[in-house]
Amino acid sequence: MIRWLAAHDLHFPDTAQALGPDSEAAGLLAAGGDLRVERLRAAYRRGIFPWFARGQPPLWWSPDPRMVLQVADFKVSRSLRKTLQRFIRTPGCEIRIDSAFDRVIGNCSATPRPGQDDTWIVPEMVAAYTAWHRAGQVHSFECWMAGELVGGLYGVNLGRMFFGESMFAHRTDASKIALAALVAFCREHGIAWIDCQQQTSHLASLGAAPVPRAVFEAHLRETVDAPGPQAWTYHGSTWRQVLPLLDDGAAAQQSA
Repeated sequence: MIRWLAAHDLHFPDTAQALGPDSEAAGLLAAGGDLRVERLRAAYRRGIFPWFARGQPPLWWSPDPRMVLQVADFKVSRSLRKTLQRFIRTPGCEIRIDSAFDRVIGNCSATPRPGQDDTWIVPEMVAAYTAWHRAGQVHSFECWMAGELVGGLYGVNLGRMFFGESMFAHRTDASKIALAALVAFCREHGIAWIDCQQQTSHLASLGAAPVPRAVFEAHLRETVDAPGPQAWTYHGSTWRQVLPLLDDGAAAQQSA
């Protein structure tokens, strides 16, 4: 039986009560409630997230296993390395954080997905995560080329944990560049895991892997209250976290 959350109730059931892997809705834990920042924060602290379609009430999920990118395992293939090096060395190409959050989440919502007729980033989700961004715990990593926003991602930060939400690309590999920048930033600031929520072959190709829910929740207990990044800015030298041999000239170009 899936628990219905009352509007005033910010408590979630034990995640062990989520529907099991044999269910058509594996990982579904609860329904109802609202998307106020306080509820979202309480959910994420326990590894619970909302995901629902237009016309549905908020649905709350806790899948087992959980797809996680441990930043130490991020795979920089030869082609991605060349892409990053070209991006870093090209004048007018830069990574920005939180300079155009509304546009990033809007693009994530509007960009078509293979095999999907609609988006799960419904207007209620856009409004909720925008409010959380303004409260300081949701951030966007943006790929800019010649003054144009061409790709990016957004996600939630609690302490030393980052929860990836969605990404988009309007140029080839722009979302991969943004993800590589996020990984570099996380390595620099002691954030070891990026939550990817659902298992996909694309994320697996970049180093993400499933972990048991119990292991994921244990990691959250150790990290969500730890001191997190104080400054959400991106410097050219941060690229050395994924490209150790980056020369000073290229790093300076990105910091200009």
